[in-house]
Amino acid sequence: MSTPTDVRPLVLLAGPVTADQLDQIAAVAPGRRVHLAGDTDELTALVGEAEVLAAPAEQVPPALLRKGSGLRWIHLWAAGADAALSPELVEHPAALTSSKGHGAVPLAEHSMMLMLMLNRDAPRWLRAQSERRWEQFAHGELMGRTVGIIGLGNSGADLARKAKAFHMTVLGMRRGSAKPEGVDELFTRDRLGEMLERCDVVVVTAPRTPETVGMLGEAEFRRMKPGAHFICISRGGVADDDALLTALREGWIAGAGIDAHGVEPLPPDSPFWDLPNVILTPHNGTSRAETRQRGVDVFCANLARHLDGRPLTNEIDRSTGY
Repeated sequence: MSTPTDVRPLVLLAGPVTADQLDQIAAVAPGRRVHLAGDTDELTALVGEAEVLAAPAEQVPPALLRKGSGLRWIHLWAAGADAALSPELVEHPAALTSSKGHGAVPLAEHSMMLMLMLNRDAPRWLRAQSERRWEQFAHGELMGRTVGIIGLGNSGADLARKAKAFHMTVLGMRRGSAKPEGVDELFTRDRLGEMLERCDVVVVTAPRTPETVGMLGEAEFRRMKPGAHFICISRGGVADDDALLTALREGWIAGAGIDAHGVEPLPPDSPFWDLPNVILTPHNGTSRAETRQRGVDVFCANLARHLDGRPLTNEIDRSTGY
């Protein structure tokens, strides 16, 4: 911890960091001051002294960056940088990293949960339970179904392996040409419509970037099967909300499981709340202590690299936002 007379370079932290995690970070950098800002005012007051800043994306506004002109490295606790990627951050000379990969496992699990709930119409059982009504009905199964995963980063790749364990055919779309384990066929962006036509489930695990915003609109939803389900667990905005709403209301697709929304928090008057073929969760597919700990582990590994002068991992490509 820092003291008033401590002149060592400052590693400044903000956000949900526990006392044990603070000690973990300090142990990696005995030659640095490590300080957790108690509030926004303290963060603003100290950022001018800091060499390294680790904070949630929403706590790195342009005004803070202007005061932190001496920063050499900025780490975002989340996986994506879209909430922080202002022109000031794009132009800032500091290295920029994130905790990409820390939520891969819980996001893939959340996707499978939504897939199973939609496929078996779990809300119907819950309604019957609330009414103390014994209702048996023929439900679906995932075996033999085809899932298309848009985005094959950490969470998408983990989802592919999990879906394969459920005996599904796995299609995937990504920018690169590497095909992760479990993916049966890889598609490029120009073949997205072809992939959508073959899918019983489409899962968005891609980040929100200028390239992906609005990727799924009316034309794309119309190409999906009427019995298909749509799931989004990464970022809202990849699917156009108006087009998705129309697709769900008019039966272009059978239903949706949405954890990441175009507007968050989802407003009380949003029509998505009332749709009987939609399962909503409040963007907390990764809200686990284990996820936050993995993010701290990512930061600590990079902090050791920073102190040794080695290249950092998990760098954000400022041109793509991920």
